[in-house]
Amino acid sequence: MKWFFGTILLLVLGVFFHLTLLVYSMYVLLGVLFASWFFTKIWTMGIEARRFSSEEVLEIGGKAEIKVAVQNTSRWSIPWLLLDDSLPNAALTQMPARIKAQGVRLTLTHLPPGEMEILSYEVQFIQRGYYQLGPLLAETGDMFGLHRHFRVLTEPHFAMVLPRVLALEGYSLSSRRPIGEIKIMHRLFEDPTRLAGVRPYQNGDPLNRIHWRATARTGDLQSRSYESSCVAGATLLLDFHSLSYSGPNGKNSSELAITAVASLANAVFLTGQQIGFITNGRDAADRIREEGWSAEFLTRKEAYHRASSETENTRLRPVVVQTAKGEGQFNSILSTLARLEFTDGLDFAAMLRETAPLIRRDTTAVAILGSVSAETAAALGVLRNLGQPVTVVFVSQAMEALPDWARPPEWAEMLLSENIDFRIVNSEESIQNLCAESLIR
Repeated sequence: MKWFFGTILLLVLGVFFHLTLLVYSMYVLLGVLFASWFFTKIWTMGIEARRFSSEEVLEIGGKAEIKVAVQNTSRWSIPWLLLDDSLPNAALTQMPARIKAQGVRLTLTHLPPGEMEILSYEVQFIQRGYYQLGPLLAETGDMFGLHRHFRVLTEPHFAMVLPRVLALEGYSLSSRRPIGEIKIMHRLFEDPTRLAGVRPYQNGDPLNRIHWRATARTGDLQSRSYESSCVAGATLLLDFHSLSYSGPNGKNSSELAITAVASLANAVFLTGQQIGFITNGRDAADRIREEGWSAEFLTRKEAYHRASSETENTRLRPVVVQTAKGEGQFNSILSTLARLEFTDGLDFAAMLRETAPLIRRDTTAVAILGSVSAETAAALGVLRNLGQPVTVVFVSQAMEALPDWARPPEWAEMLLSENIDFRIVNSEESIQNLCAESLIR
């Protein structure tokens, strides 16, 4: 645009001072500028692209093969075309890297009419997450370098990398209080549609409970027994506020917390119990739906910023997976954990106050925390005083597995003052032994 303004200014000066040669030169330059702008626009609009990917859901360490086919559908030959398939810059450059890419995702090519160029590369995923692969950034311009135009081609592809799931040792029905109450000490009521078996008659059994066929066979009164409609399980409460995982080990501790939640959910699922999940983190899929990704760009810098920037996350609405049983429920929690991002908005205490009515009273509330404040301990204490079984898993990679309990850490004193059981996780090995350890009171 500045070329047009400069040319017009010189043209006006030439006319005003009767500089014929300058006027003719500016006419020619205006023609060149217009022609270069026109053809650059035509070349850009004639580009079409398609994206292909081998995987959408992967495990940590998995690889996805990405291919992007770019075709010139116009009648004009494109003299030069720069193609760059973008990847999240933070995931590539942070230490340690979350993803690694090998192959061709950046190329400069000449594209005749109807011809196709294919970008092919492979991405390896080192850590769990929800990764945006693409979009494709295309840049072209005239041969004089007067005009350049940028376009974002193809919708991006999203790869979901599931968190690591560890087997928990010592997760038995006989433990005093396993995480996620398994043994039901008191039945709330029975479901007469679910026959559990037959037992000897007890004083007070109603006549409609007597099993007459079994009574006739044994010669003694027998009563039906029914399954309890109260099933046990766990509601997992994860604090994923950015301030809860500060310090040099904060990032590693947060990933350890994700692994702990996934492993606990898997253990509860394998025993056939109900699981629920609540967190103050943010679902990356929700963020992308709200903020979008596509746009037209005037500069390459703006295109890169739009494709790879991370915006402030001030989410004030918790992520809730309602309590239920089954493989689908576990997979839903695992997918939510894969997409989970830090939040700068709702803290854990506020989240707990908001979602307390959603926590099933027949489950154990298991809070996975990276830090404990007075407000957090008080909120958990209120929940416990209402009759809800509460257990805390404190996650910190810098924490010793067995601190000096003669002088408990401040966070431990706050939990002890509320009479809340807790356990410490500082490594993947400690997660595996989480249910084998005795609870600290």
